[in-house]
Amino acid sequence: MLPKYSALDIANYFLHKAQEATEEDHELISNLKLQKLVYYAQGLFMAVYKKKLFSDKIEAWAYGPVVPDLYHHCKAHDSKGIRADKNFDPLTIDENTKMFLDEIYEAFGQYSAIRLMNLSHSDQCWKEAGIGNEISCVSMARCLRKYLRNE
Repeated sequence: MLPKYSALDIANYFLHKAQEATEEDHELISNLKLQKLVYYAQGLFMAVYKKKLFSDKIEAWAYGPVVPDLYHHCKAHDSKGIRADKNFDPLTIDENTKMFLDEIYEAFGQYSAIRLMNLSHSDQCWKEAGIGNEISCVSMARCLRKYLRNE
């Protein structure tokens, strides 16, 4: 069964959350940080539910894990904060997935892009893949279990 979301859907959910929080003096999310949030969402979703959150591939790049299509979609923003797509409706994400993504955002969204990059560089699945290669979802699920409570 194919995942019902794309990496862009998940990214827009995180961007929407950041935008809501901006009024409380938080910053918008950069492309670098967004890539890491989406990576942790995919890997931990695989670890918990044994299925993919989205079908887009994740590759090991020099600055950490990256969804290539999402990167190209957002690269015009350089290191500036990105706003969610105006046409994105967070209600398109089901409640269970929202709760999961909210936990990812709470756990990882508090960190800077550089801190998340460094954290992802410590993940064995990124190291094993090698720069320019795909990081398998099976490898992410195995490797990222360390971030789950009660594991």
